[in-house]
Amino acid sequence: MPVRVAEASAASSQLSGASSGNTIPPACSLLSVGQAFSGTQNVSSLQKDEAWRVNVRIQGCDLQHGYLCGTMEALNVPMADTPVVTFWEGEIVDTKNYTFFTGKWEATTEVDIRHWTKFASFSPLMSQVENDGGKSLDFSNYPYIFMRWKEQYFVNVGPDCGLTIAGFYYVCFSCSDGSISGFYYDPNSSPFQKLELKSTNEGRCGFSFSSYELQ
Repeated sequence: MPVRVAEASAASSQLSGASSGNTIPPACSLLSVGQAFSGTQNVSSLQKDEAWRVNVRIQGCDLQHGYLCGTMEALNVPMADTPVVTFWEGEIVDTKNYTFFTGKWEATTEVDIRHWTKFASFSPLMSQVENDGGKSLDFSNYPYIFMRWKEQYFVNVGPDCGLTIAGFYYVCFSCSDGSISGFYYDPNSSPFQKLELKSTNEGRCGFSFSSYELQ
């Protein structure tokens, strides 16, 4: 979710060591092309707390390459006359393509650990992540999928709209119910802005991938 420029100032037994078999997260029907989610992002400021209503739709998902992408729509941004839509790209933490260590976007290892530990489902992974970024973990039966979402550009407003998409999201997806929680990181924005989304029952018509072509 874009933020104001003005604000700048489960059980460990389900994990096993890496093997020659599949270690990537399991395929999940709730994380597939066309799937929609809705919820809120809490945006903190010095004056007050407020929640922006957010809709997300998955446009592409390729577990083998640890990739997904989609659109994010903010419905009640105070300074915008219309909903603000952004296009984002995601990295799936799978030990093959991406680890828990971001290595870019101004995120240090310390920043990574500080954000991942916000998720209770990360606790069983902590020791191995601190050791090697989680490279030896096997996610093939783990009930959660960890990701990073990076907004790439605004779809329906210009870059001078008074919002920024300089940061990115640390994301945890529940395979059991399709719920999503996340925390936005941008060193120049309010810390730990929480994203909370639930899978919706609407049809998977989706936006046209070519229309929002390409974070």
